[in-house]
Amino acid sequence: MRSWSPYALLVVAAIALDQWIKHLVEMGLPFQEKLDLVPFLALFRTYNTGIAFSMFSSFGDTGLIIISLAVVAFVLILATRIAPSQILARTGFALIVGGALGNLIDRAVYGHVIDYILFHTPVWSFAVFNLADAFISVGAALVVVDELIGWRREPRPSDAKSSKAKLSKD
Repeated sequence: MRSWSPYALLVVAAIALDQWIKHLVEMGLPFQEKLDLVPFLALFRTYNTGIAFSMFSSFGDTGLIIISLAVVAFVLILATRIAPSQILARTGFALIVGGALGNLIDRAVYGHVIDYILFHTPVWSFAVFNLADAFISVGAALVVVDELIGWRREPRPSDAKSSKAKLSKD
C-alpha cells in the first residue's frame, strides 16, 4: 500500500495556503469593496455564514461545524476505500479535505467563512468564493475524472465474452 504521507502533506499545504491568503485579505482588503484585477475578476471581501452559496446559514455555527466534520469524515472514509493506484482520486480527496478544513477553521474562529474571489461581467456575477472552495471543487473534479478513467478501463461484459472466444479459437 502506498503511503498517505504525500496526501497528508497536501492537506496541510492547502490549509496553510488558504489560511495565509485569508489573513492577507482580512488585513489588506476593505470589506465589501470591489477591487478589479482584470475585467472579469475582482477581489471582494465578504463573509459567508452558510455553506456553499450561503445555504444552511440558519443551522448556526455549531450545526455547520458538525456538518463540516461529518463531510470530512465521510470523504476520509471514501479515500481509504480506493486503490493506491488511484492517484487522481487520492489527490482530489486530499484537496477536498484541505479545503473543507480551511473553511471549518474560519467558521470555528470567526463564526463565518472569509470569501474574496469574484468572477463577474458588467451584468452578471458569480458567488464570491475563496481558495478553499476552489480546492474543494478541483478535488471533486479530480475524483470524478479518476472514476471516469477507471470506468472506461473496466472490461465490458461483451468485451470479456469476445476475449474468451478469441482465446478459445487460438
